[in-house]
Amino acid sequence: MTSHYTIRQAQMKDAPRLSTIRPIIDGETEFMDREEGEAFITPEGFRTIIQTDEETPNHLFLVAETDGEIVGFSRCEGSPLKRSAHRVEFGVCLLKAHWGNGIGRKLLEQSLQWADAQQIRKVTLSVLADNHKAIKLYEQYGFITEGILVDDKRLSDGTYHDTLIMGRIQTSHLPPG
Repeated sequence: MTSHYTIRQAQMKDAPRLSTIRPIIDGETEFMDREEGEAFITPEGFRTIIQTDEETPNHLFLVAETDGEIVGFSRCEGSPLKRSAHRVEFGVCLLKAHWGNGIGRKLLEQSLQWADAQQIRKVTLSVLADNHKAIKLYEQYGFITEGILVDDKRLSDGTYHDTLIMGRIQTSHLPPG
C-alpha cells in the first residue's frame, strides 16, 4: 500500500523509467489502448515528448512518484490548430500495485487544475465502457459521456468492447453574453 507519493512535472531524467514502466502498465490491464510491448517508446522518444510538452502551452506531462520511483503518469495534449486549441485530451497510466491509493485521482485533479489555470475550456478522454470505476471517477469531476464507439477495442480474448468518449467543459471560461 502506497502511503506517500508526489505528483510533479516530468523531467528529462524520467525518460528511462517511463520507457520501462509503460509496457508493464499496458500488460497489467485490458483497460489500456495497447497490449504489452506495442507502440514501444524508447527513453529518447520520451525525452522528445517531455521536451515538446515543456515547450507547448497546451500540453502537460505529470509523473507520480513514490519512494523515489515513478509509478505512473498522465498527459494532457492539446492541438496546435486554432479551432481546437481550447481543448486537451487527458490520459493516465498507473502501475497496478498502486491502484486504489488515490494517485490516479490526484493526477486527474492536478491536470484539471492546470487546465482551468490555462483557461482550457474542454478536457476530453476515452475510456473502455467496461471500466466502471474509472467512469465513476470521471463523472465525479464533471465529465459526461459524449459518445460511444461501438466494438472499438478487440481484447486479447477476442471479444469486442465499446469505448466511451467523455468530456468536461469548464463553463467559467465561456465568453459573456
